[in-house]
Amino acid sequence: MGLSLLPYLLIFIAITSSLTLYSYASTIDDQARGNDDECPKCEAGLYCFNCHLGSTGPTCARTTATDPFKLLNNSLPFNKYAFLTTHNAYAIEGEPSHTEVPRITFTNQEDNITQQLQNGVRALMLDTYDFRGDVWLCHSFAGKCHDYTAFEPAIDTLKEIEAFMSSNPGEIVTLILEDYVEAPKGLTKVFTDAGLMKYWFPVSRMPKHGEDWPLVSDMVAKNQRLLVFTSSKSKEVSEGIAYQWNYMVENQYGDRGMKPGQCTNRAESAPLNDTTKSLVLVNYFRSIPIKQFSCVDNSANLTAMLHPCHDAAANRWANFVAVDYYKARRIRSEGGGAFQALDMLNGELLCGCDDVHACVPGSFSTACNAR
Repeated sequence: MGLSLLPYLLIFIAITSSLTLYSYASTIDDQARGNDDECPKCEAGLYCFNCHLGSTGPTCARTTATDPFKLLNNSLPFNKYAFLTTHNAYAIEGEPSHTEVPRITFTNQEDNITQQLQNGVRALMLDTYDFRGDVWLCHSFAGKCHDYTAFEPAIDTLKEIEAFMSSNPGEIVTLILEDYVEAPKGLTKVFTDAGLMKYWFPVSRMPKHGEDWPLVSDMVAKNQRLLVFTSSKSKEVSEGIAYQWNYMVENQYGDRGMKPGQCTNRAESAPLNDTTKSLVLVNYFRSIPIKQFSCVDNSANLTAMLHPCHDAAANRWANFVAVDYYKARRIRSEGGGAFQALDMLNGELLCGCDDVHACVPGSFSTACNAR
């Protein structure tokens, strides 16, 4: 999301410095008490995670989202499913500089794009810019990319996506672009060069008046498995790239979108209850991304926010849920953070239960017992 970075960076530095000291002190305290800081042996599909904030030490946490296509079926319209979405998916901790200039900007994720997709992320938010005569992914400001805000050429990320789609012919990937590219056909060229046009879902097949989307099974059969949305309205005509807010409603992002019990649309979006848009996107991340805070945000708070957004969106559950540090969750919370939130959404969408696993025929889940 586009923000004026300087004031946020100063706050970020102050907060992270404090949190570093806090984490160090917590580690020393854990060591003084004994073995509390040792990771337990985790089963397959789990990894050792320590939130520190409000935690009792490291624990085993989920690494992957449930795939509703594999768990149940892919026979419903695309808008009848929910997908885990990574905010600023390209802004990855530890990503080396590709400009030979130290990077001075935020990061929002810890896994690379391939890992995100392998772990069940199915929608990626990317910020595209003109830079160095090409299209780059940058976490920048004022619509301009700089050496110190650039992450990598967009084609590198797009090739990772192509490799995943080639290896997983039953999966659908959605890209949501905060788009500052002004070069004529600049996006078309980079998607073509990355080999992604063969998966392109055409604008002509997208519902314009709130109808259901095509069946997922049909999208897979036609190999139209890549949905791309842009924030640039003109590109729907000039390049055949869907203007995002013609097809989805979206709540406010950043701190203003995290007020308990409140869910309002961002300025560019139609009101959330506009049912002429078939898709619903819910953002839940802070204006300043801090991993330790994300593990709190991505737990019970995230699940709680989905309910007022459902009500605000004319009783429609979110199709996309965008978070920072998607694997982070609070240790003491029940379930699996953002993964559990997606299980709840897909359960509600697919069978009216608050856990998608309760939708499996013959399930003994208690997710629907109270209904």
